[in-house]
Amino acid sequence: MDIIAIEGRTFEQIKQSFENFTQQIKSLCGDNRNNEKWLGNKTVCELLHISSRTLQSYRDNGTLPYSQIGRKCYYKTSDIETLISQSQSKKLIP
Repeated sequence: MDIIAIEGRTFEQIKQSFENFTQQIKSLCGDNRNNEKWLGNKTVCELLHISSRTLQSYRDNGTLPYSQIGRKCYYKTSDIETLISQSQSKKLIP
């Protein structure tokens, strides 16, 4: 293990750089203050009682918004709730 000593002023500059970086990330990504949950494909399929192919169609035609990290897709719970409410209102219309 190495011990590296730096001046107090240099340490404060590094600390300020990290704080600036954190603020930039929060402004770009949002603070997610509502603590929204994100769900994976399997969970969404189970909740909606649909197949993974139907979920793929929802992604392809824009029916259900999603975010992708690597090869994995994630869905906001609020978007799923909106899809369900839209589906129920369409069933009510004769």
